[in-house]
Amino acid sequence: MSATTQGSGVPVCPRCRSNTTEVRGVSPVAGVWTVYGCDTCFYTWRSTEGEQNTNPDKYPEVFRLKPENLPKLQVAPRIPPLQPKAQ
Repeated sequence: MSATTQGSGVPVCPRCRSNTTEVRGVSPVAGVWTVYGCDTCFYTWRSTEGEQNTNPDKYPEVFRLKPENLPKLQVAPRIPPLQPKAQ
């Protein structure tokens, strides 16, 4: 299981290691899974996923983000509207 924010039971974000995570949802059957989300980098994960997706120490380094770098990241361009098909 991933590291938790001190005393809260909510895990630290695997992607940016921020402690701004919260529970986003729970399974309809109590205790089966929980969905967590990070308010810093917007990463979301389910408690039942493998450690590569839930444990900050095992999250792939190439995909990790540093909170201080987030404002510097390029904004994804808007998707343009579809062009009509040529007849």
